[in-house]
Amino acid sequence: MHIYLVGGAVRDALMGLPVKDRDWVVVGATPQQMVAQGYTPVGRDFPVFLHPRTHEEYALARTERKTAPGYRGFTVHADPDVTLEQDLERRDLRINAMALDARDLQADGGFDAATDRLIDPFNGRIDLQRKLLRHVGDAFGEDPVRILRVARFAARFADFEVAHDTMDLMRSMVARGEVQALVAERVWQELSGGLMQARPSRLLEVLHACGALPILLPELQPEPPGGGAAVEVERLQRVDRAARLQFALPLRFACLLLGTAQPPAIARLCERLRVAGDCRALAELAAREHACIDASGTLDARALLLLLERCDAFRKPERFAQLLQVCACAAGASEDRPYAPHARLLAALVAAQSIATQTVALQAQAAGLVGHQVGVQIHAERIAAIAHSLARSS
Repeated sequence: MHIYLVGGAVRDALMGLPVKDRDWVVVGATPQQMVAQGYTPVGRDFPVFLHPRTHEEYALARTERKTAPGYRGFTVHADPDVTLEQDLERRDLRINAMALDARDLQADGGFDAATDRLIDPFNGRIDLQRKLLRHVGDAFGEDPVRILRVARFAARFADFEVAHDTMDLMRSMVARGEVQALVAERVWQELSGGLMQARPSRLLEVLHACGALPILLPELQPEPPGGGAAVEVERLQRVDRAARLQFALPLRFACLLLGTAQPPAIARLCERLRVAGDCRALAELAAREHACIDASGTLDARALLLLLERCDAFRKPERFAQLLQVCACAAGASEDRPYAPHARLLAALVAAQSIATQTVALQAQAAGLVGHQVGVQIHAERIAAIAHSLARSS
Protein backbone atom coordinates (compact mmCIF):
# COMPACT_ATOMS: atom_id res chain seq x y z
CA MET A 1 0.00 0.00 0.00
CA HIS A 2 1.38 3.42 -1.04
CA ILE A 3 -0.01 6.83 -0.13
CA TYR A 4 0.37 10.01 -2.20
CA LEU A 5 -0.50 13.65 -1.66
CA VAL A 6 -2.34 14.84 -4.77
CA GLY A 7 -4.13 17.71 -6.41
CA GLY A 8 -4.59 21.19 -5.05
CA ALA A 9 -2.18 20.93 -2.13
CA VAL A 10 0.70 20.12 -4.48
CA ARG A 11 -0.37 22.81 -6.95
CA ASP A 12 -0.66 25.53 -4.31
CA ALA A 13 2.68 24.65 -2.74
CA LEU A 14 4.37 24.95 -6.13
CA MET A 15 2.76 28.37 -6.53
CA GLY A 16 3.91 29.51 -3.10
CA LEU A 17 0.34 29.68 -1.80
CA PRO A 18 -0.80 28.47 1.63
CA VAL A 19 -2.05 24.90 1.60
CA LYS A 20 -5.53 24.76 3.17
CA ASP A 21 -6.78 21.27 2.36
CA ARG A 22 -4.86 18.12 1.59
CA ASP A 23 -6.18 15.18 -0.42
CA TRP A 24 -4.55 11.77 -0.46
CA VAL A 25 -4.68 8.83 -2.85
CA VAL A 26 -4.01 5.28 -1.68
CA VAL A 27 -2.64 2.79 -4.22
CA GLY A 28 -2.67 -0.98 -3.72
CA ALA A 29 -5.22 -1.19 -0.90
CA THR A 30 -8.73 -2.56 -0.44
CA PRO A 31 -11.56 -1.00 1.59
CA GLN A 32 -11.18 -3.82 4.12
CA GLN A 33 -7.50 -2.97 4.64
CA MET A 34 -8.33 0.72 5.15
CA VAL A 35 -10.96 -0.08 7.79
CA ALA A 36 -8.59 -2.51 9.50
CA GLN A 37 -6.08 0.33 9.90
CA GLY A 38 -8.64 2.57 11.58
CA TYR A 39 -9.87 4.64 8.63
CA THR A 40 -13.56 5.57 8.55
CA PRO A 41 -15.42 5.01 5.25
CA VAL A 42 -17.40 8.08 4.08
CA GLY A 43 -17.54 7.81 0.29
CA ARG A 44 -20.98 7.26 -1.19
CA ASP A 45 -20.08 6.90 -4.87
CA PHE A 46 -16.51 5.64 -4.51
CA PRO A 47 -14.21 4.52 -1.67
CA VAL A 48 -13.15 7.53 0.44
CA PHE A 49 -11.94 7.26 4.04
CA LEU A 50 -11.14 9.64 6.89
CA HIS A 51 -7.77 9.32 8.59
CA PRO A 52 -8.22 8.16 12.21
CA ARG A 53 -6.18 11.07 13.60
CA THR A 54 -6.13 13.96 11.09
CA HIS A 55 -9.58 13.26 9.60
CA GLU A 56 -8.22 14.17 6.16
CA GLU A 57 -9.69 12.35 3.16
CA TYR A 58 -7.91 9.34 1.71
CA ALA A 59 -9.37 7.96 -1.54
CA LEU A 60 -8.50 4.64 -3.13
CA ALA A 61 -6.94 5.06 -6.56
CA ARG A 62 -9.66 4.69 -9.15
CA THR A 63 -10.63 4.91 -12.79
CA GLU A 64 -14.01 5.87 -14.23
CA ARG A 65 -16.04 4.84 -17.26
CA LYS A 66 -18.78 7.01 -18.78
CA THR A 67 -22.13 5.21 -18.77
CA ALA A 68 -24.77 8.00 -18.95
CA PRO A 69 -25.06 11.78 -19.48
CA GLY A 70 -24.18 14.18 -16.71
CA TYR A 71 -21.58 14.19 -13.98
CA ARG A 72 -23.13 11.23 -12.16
CA GLY A 73 -23.16 8.97 -15.21
CA PHE A 74 -19.99 7.01 -14.33
CA THR A 75 -19.00 3.55 -13.26
CA VAL A 76 -16.10 3.69 -10.79
CA HIS A 77 -13.36 1.07 -10.70
CA ALA A 78 -11.30 1.17 -7.48
CA ASP A 79 -9.10 -1.89 -7.07
CA PRO A 80 -5.56 -2.45 -5.76
CA ASP A 81 -4.35 -2.84 -9.34
CA VAL A 82 -5.21 0.79 -10.29
CA THR A 83 -1.98 2.78 -10.57
CA LEU A 84 -1.33 6.34 -9.44
CA GLU A 85 -0.91 7.48 -13.04
CA GLN A 86 -4.27 6.00 -13.98
CA ASP A 87 -5.85 7.87 -11.08
CA LEU A 88 -4.19 11.16 -12.06
CA GLU A 89 -5.22 10.68 -15.68
CA ARG A 90 -8.93 10.99 -14.81
CA ARG A 91 -8.44 14.42 -13.15
CA ASP A 92 -9.59 17.68 -14.70
CA LEU A 93 -6.56 19.93 -15.25
CA ARG A 94 -2.89 19.14 -15.57
CA ILE A 95 -2.04 21.55 -12.76
CA ASN A 96 -4.26 19.36 -10.53
CA ALA A 97 -2.75 16.05 -11.68
CA MET A 98 0.52 16.13 -9.73
CA ALA A 99 1.46 14.10 -6.67
CA LEU A 100 4.07 13.61 -3.96
CA ASP A 101 4.92 10.29 -2.33
CA ALA A 102 3.97 10.40 1.36
CA ARG A 103 7.28 8.70 2.15
CA ASP A 104 9.06 11.83 0.94
CA LEU A 105 7.14 14.11 3.29
CA GLN A 106 8.29 15.35 6.65
CA ALA A 107 7.17 13.67 9.85
CA ASP A 108 4.50 16.30 10.47
CA GLY A 109 3.18 15.92 6.93
CA GLY A 110 4.87 19.05 5.65
CA PHE A 111 6.77 19.18 2.39
CA ASP A 112 8.81 21.38 0.15
CA ALA A 113 7.38 21.09 -3.34
CA ALA A 114 10.45 22.83 -4.73
CA THR A 115 12.81 20.07 -3.62
CA ASP A 116 10.73 16.94 -2.96
CA ARG A 117 10.39 14.51 -5.85
CA LEU A 118 7.38 15.56 -7.90
CA ILE A 119 5.27 12.96 -9.70
CA ASP A 120 4.06 14.84 -12.75
CA PRO A 121 3.17 12.50 -15.65
CA PHE A 122 1.16 15.16 -17.52
CA ASN A 123 3.53 18.13 -17.18
CA GLY A 124 1.36 20.11 -14.81
CA ARG A 125 4.37 22.04 -13.55
CA ILE A 126 5.03 23.36 -17.05
CA ASP A 127 1.43 24.55 -17.28
CA LEU A 128 1.88 26.34 -13.96
CA GLN A 129 4.92 28.12 -15.33
CA ARG A 130 3.03 29.00 -18.52
CA LYS A 131 -0.06 30.05 -16.50
CA LEU A 132 -2.25 27.70 -18.47
CA LEU A 133 -5.45 25.85 -17.59
CA ARG A 134 -5.27 22.73 -19.78
CA HIS A 135 -7.25 19.50 -19.45
CA VAL A 136 -5.47 16.24 -18.73
CA GLY A 137 -7.11 14.00 -21.32
CA ASP A 138 -10.25 12.94 -23.13
CA ALA A 139 -11.95 12.00 -19.85
CA PHE A 140 -12.44 15.72 -19.22
CA GLY A 141 -15.16 15.78 -21.87
CA GLU A 142 -17.23 13.20 -20.01
CA ASP A 143 -17.96 15.38 -16.96
CA PRO A 144 -19.77 18.72 -17.44
CA VAL A 145 -18.90 19.85 -13.92
CA ARG A 146 -15.40 20.39 -15.23
CA ILE A 147 -16.62 23.30 -17.35
CA LEU A 148 -17.67 25.01 -14.14
CA ARG A 149 -14.43 24.08 -12.40
CA VAL A 150 -12.31 25.58 -15.19
CA ALA A 151 -14.36 28.79 -14.95
CA ARG A 152 -13.87 28.86 -11.18
CA PHE A 153 -10.13 28.29 -11.50
CA ALA A 154 -9.99 31.13 -14.03
CA ALA A 155 -11.63 33.37 -11.42
CA ARG A 156 -9.15 32.26 -8.77
CA PHE A 157 -6.01 32.41 -10.91
CA ALA A 158 -6.88 35.53 -12.87
CA ASP A 159 -3.59 35.65 -14.79
CA PHE A 160 -4.06 32.10 -16.17
CA GLU A 161 -5.53 31.48 -19.61
CA VAL A 162 -7.70 28.56 -20.70
CA ALA A 163 -5.82 26.51 -23.31
CA HIS A 164 -7.32 26.70 -26.80
CA ASP A 165 -7.83 22.93 -27.05
CA THR A 166 -9.52 22.91 -23.63
CA MET A 167 -11.87 25.72 -24.65
CA ASP A 168 -12.67 23.86 -27.89
CA LEU A 169 -13.47 20.74 -25.87
CA MET A 170 -15.71 22.72 -23.53
CA ARG A 171 -17.60 24.19 -26.50
CA SER A 172 -18.15 20.72 -27.92
CA MET A 173 -19.47 19.54 -24.55
CA VAL A 174 -21.97 22.41 -24.51
CA ALA A 175 -23.00 21.61 -28.08
CA ARG A 176 -23.63 17.96 -27.09
CA GLY A 177 -26.01 19.06 -24.34
CA GLU A 178 -23.83 17.91 -21.44
CA VAL A 179 -24.45 21.15 -19.51
CA GLN A 180 -28.20 20.48 -19.32
CA ALA A 181 -27.46 17.35 -17.28
CA LEU A 182 -25.88 19.30 -14.41
CA VAL A 183 -27.79 19.16 -11.14
CA ALA A 184 -28.78 22.40 -9.42
CA GLU A 185 -26.74 21.91 -6.26
CA ARG A 186 -23.51 21.46 -8.17
CA VAL A 187 -24.10 24.50 -10.36
CA TRP A 188 -24.73 26.67 -7.28
CA GLN A 189 -21.70 25.19 -5.51
CA GLU A 190 -19.35 26.10 -8.34
CA LEU A 191 -21.03 29.45 -9.10
CA SER A 192 -20.88 30.59 -5.48
CA GLY A 193 -17.29 29.37 -5.22
CA GLY A 194 -16.36 31.35 -8.33
CA LEU A 195 -18.04 34.50 -7.04
CA MET A 196 -15.88 34.32 -3.92
CA GLN A 197 -12.62 34.36 -5.91
CA ALA A 198 -10.42 37.38 -6.61
CA ARG A 199 -11.76 37.99 -10.14
CA PRO A 200 -15.29 36.61 -10.41
CA SER A 201 -15.69 38.28 -13.81
CA ARG A 202 -13.43 35.59 -15.25
CA LEU A 203 -15.95 32.94 -14.23
CA LEU A 204 -18.59 34.67 -16.36
CA GLU A 205 -16.20 35.32 -19.24
CA VAL A 206 -15.15 31.66 -19.49
CA LEU A 207 -18.73 30.41 -19.27
CA HIS A 208 -19.72 32.91 -21.97
CA ALA A 209 -16.80 31.95 -24.20
CA CYS A 210 -17.74 28.27 -24.22
CA GLY A 211 -21.47 28.93 -24.65
CA ALA A 212 -22.54 27.65 -21.21
CA LEU A 213 -23.61 30.96 -19.64
CA PRO A 214 -27.00 31.40 -21.37
CA ILE A 215 -27.82 27.77 -20.54
CA LEU A 216 -26.79 27.89 -16.89
CA LEU A 217 -27.93 31.47 -16.16
CA PRO A 218 -30.44 32.53 -18.80
CA GLU A 219 -31.78 35.17 -16.42
CA LEU A 220 -28.57 37.15 -16.87
CA GLN A 221 -29.42 37.91 -20.47
CA PRO A 222 -29.91 41.69 -20.66
CA GLU A 223 -33.35 43.20 -21.12
CA PRO A 224 -34.29 44.59 -23.55
CA PRO A 225 -32.28 42.77 -26.25
CA GLY A 226 -29.65 44.89 -27.97
CA GLY A 227 -28.08 46.48 -24.90
CA GLY A 228 -26.08 43.42 -24.07
CA ALA A 229 -22.51 44.71 -24.46
CA ALA A 230 -22.89 47.65 -22.10
CA VAL A 231 -24.81 45.61 -19.54
CA GLU A 232 -22.24 42.83 -19.63
CA VAL A 233 -19.30 45.19 -19.11
CA GLU A 234 -21.09 46.85 -16.21
CA ARG A 235 -21.83 43.48 -14.60
CA LEU A 236 -18.23 42.28 -14.94
CA GLN A 237 -16.92 45.50 -13.40
CA ARG A 238 -19.46 45.31 -10.59
CA VAL A 239 -18.68 41.75 -9.47
CA ASP A 240 -14.94 42.47 -9.50
CA ARG A 241 -15.53 45.64 -7.47
CA ALA A 242 -17.49 43.56 -4.96
CA ALA A 243 -14.55 41.16 -4.74
CA ARG A 244 -12.08 44.01 -4.13
CA LEU A 245 -14.36 45.22 -1.33
CA GLN A 246 -14.23 41.68 0.10
CA PHE A 247 -18.00 41.37 0.18
CA ALA A 248 -19.61 38.25 1.60
CA LEU A 249 -21.37 35.88 -0.79
CA PRO A 250 -24.92 37.33 -0.44
CA LEU A 251 -23.64 40.78 -1.42
CA ARG A 252 -21.62 39.45 -4.36
CA PHE A 253 -24.60 37.46 -5.62
CA ALA A 254 -26.82 40.55 -5.40
CA CYS A 255 -24.18 42.56 -7.29
CA LEU A 256 -24.13 39.89 -9.99
CA LEU A 257 -27.87 40.17 -10.58
CA LEU A 258 -28.41 43.87 -9.90
CA GLY A 259 -29.70 45.76 -12.90
CA THR A 260 -29.68 42.72 -15.17
CA ALA A 261 -32.58 40.66 -13.87
CA GLN A 262 -35.99 41.57 -12.45
CA PRO A 263 -37.28 40.01 -9.18
CA PRO A 264 -39.44 37.35 -10.91
CA ALA A 265 -36.44 36.21 -12.96
CA ILE A 266 -34.28 36.17 -9.84
CA ALA A 267 -36.90 34.06 -8.08
CA ARG A 268 -36.87 31.54 -10.96
CA LEU A 269 -33.07 31.40 -10.93
CA CYS A 270 -32.92 30.90 -7.16
CA GLU A 271 -35.58 28.20 -7.19
CA ARG A 272 -33.91 26.34 -10.04
CA LEU A 273 -30.42 26.43 -8.49
CA ARG A 274 -31.66 26.13 -4.89
CA VAL A 275 -29.76 29.24 -3.94
CA ALA A 276 -29.13 29.89 -0.24
CA GLY A 277 -31.95 31.86 1.39
CA ASP A 278 -29.86 34.85 2.49
CA CYS A 279 -28.45 35.23 -1.02
CA ARG A 280 -31.90 35.10 -2.59
CA ALA A 281 -33.47 37.56 -0.14
CA LEU A 282 -30.82 40.22 -0.64
CA ALA A 283 -30.72 39.80 -4.43
CA GLU A 284 -34.51 40.17 -4.74
CA LEU A 285 -34.55 43.16 -2.39
CA ALA A 286 -31.74 44.91 -4.29
CA ALA A 287 -33.39 44.29 -7.66
CA ARG A 288 -36.67 45.71 -6.38
CA GLU A 289 -35.44 48.75 -4.45
CA HIS A 290 -32.05 49.87 -5.80
CA ALA A 291 -33.52 52.45 -8.20
CA CYS A 292 -35.52 54.04 -5.40
CA ILE A 293 -32.50 54.02 -3.10
CA ASP A 294 -30.38 55.69 -5.78
CA ALA A 295 -33.03 58.43 -6.05
CA SER A 296 -33.73 58.69 -2.31
CA GLY A 297 -32.11 62.11 -2.11
CA THR A 298 -35.31 63.52 -3.58
CA LEU A 299 -37.66 61.75 -1.15
CA ASP A 300 -39.40 63.51 1.74
CA ALA A 301 -39.75 62.08 5.24
CA ARG A 302 -42.92 60.14 4.49
CA ALA A 303 -41.48 58.52 1.34
CA LEU A 304 -38.25 57.67 3.17
CA LEU A 305 -40.22 55.90 5.88
CA LEU A 306 -42.18 53.92 3.30
CA LEU A 307 -38.89 52.89 1.67
CA LEU A 308 -37.49 51.76 5.03
CA GLU A 309 -40.64 49.75 5.69
CA ARG A 310 -40.55 48.09 2.26
CA CYS A 311 -36.95 47.09 2.92
CA ASP A 312 -37.92 45.69 6.35
CA ALA A 313 -35.15 47.87 7.77
CA PHE A 314 -36.61 47.96 11.29
CA ARG A 315 -36.68 44.19 11.71
CA LYS A 316 -33.54 43.48 9.65
CA PRO A 317 -31.19 46.47 9.92
CA GLU A 318 -28.13 44.37 9.08
CA ARG A 319 -29.64 43.28 5.75
CA PHE A 320 -30.60 46.89 5.05
CA ALA A 321 -26.98 47.90 5.61
CA GLN A 322 -25.94 45.18 3.16
CA LEU A 323 -28.46 46.49 0.64
CA LEU A 324 -26.87 49.94 0.84
CA GLN A 325 -23.44 48.39 0.30
CA VAL A 326 -24.68 46.64 -2.82
CA CYS A 327 -26.21 49.85 -4.19
CA ALA A 328 -23.02 51.77 -3.41
CA CYS A 329 -20.95 49.14 -5.21
CA ALA A 330 -23.23 49.33 -8.25
CA ALA A 331 -22.87 53.11 -8.27
CA GLY A 332 -19.07 52.83 -8.26
CA ALA A 333 -18.75 54.55 -4.89
CA SER A 334 -15.36 54.78 -3.18
CA GLU A 335 -13.67 56.55 -0.28
CA ASP A 336 -13.05 59.52 -2.55
CA ARG A 337 -16.59 59.41 -3.96
CA PRO A 338 -18.97 58.25 -1.22
CA TYR A 339 -22.46 57.00 -1.99
CA ALA A 340 -24.73 59.93 -1.12
CA PRO A 341 -27.89 57.95 -0.20
CA HIS A 342 -25.98 55.88 2.37
CA ALA A 343 -25.64 58.49 5.12
CA ARG A 344 -29.11 59.98 4.48
CA LEU A 345 -30.92 56.66 4.69
CA LEU A 346 -29.04 55.46 7.75
CA ALA A 347 -29.79 58.76 9.47
CA ALA A 348 -33.45 58.35 8.60
CA LEU A 349 -33.45 54.84 10.01
CA VAL A 350 -31.76 55.93 13.24
CA ALA A 351 -34.26 58.77 13.61
CA ALA A 352 -37.24 56.47 13.09
CA GLN A 353 -35.78 53.90 15.48
CA SER A 354 -35.52 56.57 18.18
CA ILE A 355 -39.30 56.53 18.52
CA ALA A 356 -40.28 54.40 21.50
CA THR A 357 -43.13 52.56 19.83
CA GLN A 358 -44.41 50.95 23.02
CA THR A 359 -44.65 54.35 24.74
CA VAL A 360 -46.41 55.88 21.73
CA ALA A 361 -48.83 52.95 21.66
CA LEU A 362 -49.69 53.34 25.35
CA GLN A 363 -50.25 57.07 24.93
CA ALA A 364 -52.43 56.48 21.87
CA GLN A 365 -54.52 53.91 23.73
CA ALA A 366 -54.91 56.29 26.66
CA ALA A 367 -56.23 58.85 24.19
CA GLY A 368 -58.84 56.37 23.03
CA LEU A 369 -57.13 55.14 19.86
CA VAL A 370 -57.35 51.44 19.03
CA GLY A 371 -56.11 48.95 16.43
CA HIS A 372 -55.05 50.51 13.15
CA GLN A 373 -55.22 53.98 14.68
CA VAL A 374 -52.32 53.12 17.01
CA GLY A 375 -50.21 52.09 14.02
CA VAL A 376 -51.06 55.35 12.26
CA GLN A 377 -49.89 57.30 15.30
CA ILE A 378 -46.57 55.41 15.42
CA HIS A 379 -46.16 56.01 11.69
CA ALA A 380 -46.77 59.74 12.16
CA GLU A 381 -44.24 59.95 15.01
CA ARG A 382 -41.61 58.27 12.86
CA ILE A 383 -42.27 60.62 9.95
CA ALA A 384 -41.86 63.58 12.29
CA ALA A 385 -38.59 62.18 13.64
CA ILE A 386 -37.20 61.67 10.12
CA ALA A 387 -38.34 65.16 9.07
CA HIS A 388 -36.56 66.65 12.09
CA SER A 389 -33.39 64.72 11.20
CA LEU A 390 -33.52 65.97 7.60
CA ALA A 391 -34.04 69.57 8.70
CA ARG A 392 -31.13 69.34 11.12
CA SER A 393 -28.76 67.99 8.45
CA SER A 394 -29.73 70.48 5.74
